[in-house]
Amino acid sequence: MHGSEVKDEFKVSPFLVFYLVHSTQVGVGVMGFQRISAKYAENDAWITVLLAGLSLCFIIFLIYKILTKENGDIIAVHEKTFGKWIGGLLSLAFIGYFTAMSITVMRTYIEVVQVWMFPDLNKWIFGSVLLLLVYYCLTGGFRTVTGIAFFGVVLPFYLVLTMLFPLYHGHFRDLLPFFDHSIKELYEGAKGASLSYLGFTTILMYYPFIKNPEKSHRWAQGGHLLTIFLYTSIMITTIVFFSANQLQKTIWATLTTWKITEMPFVERFEYIGIASWALVILPNLCITIWAAGRGLRRLTNVRQRTVTIPLLIMILIGSSLFSKRETIDLLNQYTNKVGFYTVYVYVPLLFLIQYIKSKVRKQS
Repeated sequence: MHGSEVKDEFKVSPFLVFYLVHSTQVGVGVMGFQRISAKYAENDAWITVLLAGLSLCFIIFLIYKILTKENGDIIAVHEKTFGKWIGGLLSLAFIGYFTAMSITVMRTYIEVVQVWMFPDLNKWIFGSVLLLLVYYCLTGGFRTVTGIAFFGVVLPFYLVLTMLFPLYHGHFRDLLPFFDHSIKELYEGAKGASLSYLGFTTILMYYPFIKNPEKSHRWAQGGHLLTIFLYTSIMITTIVFFSANQLQKTIWATLTTWKITEMPFVERFEYIGIASWALVILPNLCITIWAAGRGLRRLTNVRQRTVTIPLLIMILIGSSLFSKRETIDLLNQYTNKVGFYTVYVYVPLLFLIQYIKSKVRKQS
């Protein structure tokens, strides 16, 4: 395997992890995550979003413990913990997961553009243009990807203000009564909500590219807390604006609220919103594809730029295979399920195995 050491000139400052974490968590999921949580917890869905986000603070803590102990990425951790072959297979699974995330993000965004703006949009041409832009960003290396993540958070942040319109027309009594659902319903709601937060697992790959990586932990938690605040606020806005029945029938609740946004200079704000959302999708794609390419480079001796081109072609073909709403929905469901078990089952298990093995080594 190629070494995990990274020269200082390729590293980024610890505070930039704030943007890297937040930009991978806020992608296509924010457009319609509300329906999944509200299906089980209804008016208490905002509580489940909050609880799911807070539970993941602990998972980020575990990820930093794992990576700090090894002082490398997940490939190095797997090799040290499970050996070359089993560790290599597990690393390959992570590469597959990051690739699946890229396919899911790109296909879902193309679907949104097709449904809301251009029904006859050619997914091959649009996907090719989007991936060419991603390739251009990736050729600049990880520092360029980090810069894209920074602008992907800062520039479209004005969209948060559009939540004021549904709040103005909302009925806050719909939030009452609090804690009106069983523990099981709150758990199912929190499980559904947790799926929107999962992009932060890319830390497992870019950890060696951070200067003084231990100091970036608080920034990673900070970026995640901003995501929690954002998702909880959007969930509250959605509950006060939609009735429970309306929300169950609304696939993209966030986009639907943009339809009531009234401005003197634009009639249909959702066109501007969806176009602006490309700035959110771009860093999402860049980081996940970079993580998959970096993983392949670490497992082989092939240059990352060389493996990126076939990877992009594979993502283009993979995303274009899904043409109907049902199949795209299934793609989202399976990717999210894999992400859920990776975060809540595999990461704690890996921490435990690594901890036990280090204790055994010290004693022997």
